[in-house]
Amino acid sequence: MSQPVTLPLWLLVLILAFAGVTFASHFLFPSVRWFFRRRMERVVARLNARLERPIQPFKLMRRHDMIMRLIHDPDVMEAVVEEASNTGVPEQVVLERARRYAREIVPAFSASIYFGIATRAARFIARMFYHVRVGNFDASEYKSLDREATVIFVMNHRSNMDYVLVTHLVADRSALSYAVGEWARVWPLSRLIRAMGAYFIRRKDSSPLYRRVLAQYVRMATDQGVTQAIFPEGRLSLTGALAPAKLGLLAYIIGGQRRGGRDVIFVPVAISYDRVLEDRILTEAAEAGARRFRARISSIVAFGLRNLWRRLRGRFKRFGYAAVSFGTPQSLESFMATGPRDPANGLADLLMGRIARVMTVLPVPLVAAALGADRRISRSALLARAAALAATLKAQGASVHLPRSSAQLAAESGLDALCLHGLLAESDGAITLADENAALIAYYAASVTEVQNAVAADFPAFSDQIETDKT
Repeated sequence: MSQPVTLPLWLLVLILAFAGVTFASHFLFPSVRWFFRRRMERVVARLNARLERPIQPFKLMRRHDMIMRLIHDPDVMEAVVEEASNTGVPEQVVLERARRYAREIVPAFSASIYFGIATRAARFIARMFYHVRVGNFDASEYKSLDREATVIFVMNHRSNMDYVLVTHLVADRSALSYAVGEWARVWPLSRLIRAMGAYFIRRKDSSPLYRRVLAQYVRMATDQGVTQAIFPEGRLSLTGALAPAKLGLLAYIIGGQRRGGRDVIFVPVAISYDRVLEDRILTEAAEAGARRFRARISSIVAFGLRNLWRRLRGRFKRFGYAAVSFGTPQSLESFMATGPRDPANGLADLLMGRIARVMTVLPVPLVAAALGADRRISRSALLARAAALAATLKAQGASVHLPRSSAQLAAESGLDALCLHGLLAESDGAITLADENAALIAYYAASVTEVQNAVAADFPAFSDQIETDKT
């Protein structure tokens, strides 16, 4: 027993390697996982103590467990059997495809990354580029919402900055789970977005199996109370106006509603900008009639770094105002009690109307709408027309941002921003619009037209208070 044994060096190294792997897998890794799990639980407990909508346990599940739960859901397994039967492909192969879809969809939420990095970065970026304002918002009404209900923020989609703005503004209330399109499925961006709790959507994939897996994940998250944020338009608006809502996610949520189960409360959110960072890209795509954007990740990063350098040198000027308004919440349970014939379409129309009704009219869109089809006008006449339009909208109950409560100052601010942006030119007291910039002026004016149409349609306003600001 005590006699020495001679072994080749390669065999000794192999034995030690296997021993090290066994030790790590059975003792070290579980201890490390336990350490980080305990740390995460303490972080979540502190966060839940201050959040209005606590982080739900479902969101904190291990990603592997969530994927297994999703692909073994009875509805998903039924879809697997149907797909195998219809295509003649073995069930195991179809099941593996469903597993791949699930891995692609399911997020890997990290409270530390979301609240430690993402929300701080969102605050820095939002305030770096814009003067951020909150339009219509009644804190008391939102505090009175059923705490057991699932809250879903339904937003118009103007810019990729939308994610940043809303994350920043609701950081003290909840952790949002976004529905994100294919554009973000790029490493390492996809890892960061998953860690923020977002889930990916293939908007062009019409596979019944994929749709069933996606629908079941959305229903599971909704049933477990996960606070979500969705863009019913699906894509960025190319014209500045609200696009018709796509019914996929709304239909999934409605289809998963159980009698006597957790209610779902939809919160309309209207986002507006004095300047949309992608404005030229979007209007060029609209003119071309195709959604082929020339922007690359490298150019976006270069744009951000260039403006950060300008800010560090004290030469950066923000791009005007960005405003977020919150409309009247809508309970799904109450809506379904009215017996709508087409629930998804009816709910989409209702929510999009409320978004338009509470959209804040900012100085740049105000002046763009006042300019109309004119190509040349005197500065004084344009300012007077814009101030009169602001007064009319305000009298009609629209949300109009008036710096220092002055319509005249709002008109001057909007006109100066358009001239600085190069969309309008001023010479000898006259304002001129070049033909190549007409589409951009119409793009910004479209949001005011949406507000006017919503007012004319008599959509209920969230409140009669019109937000003004001292700056």
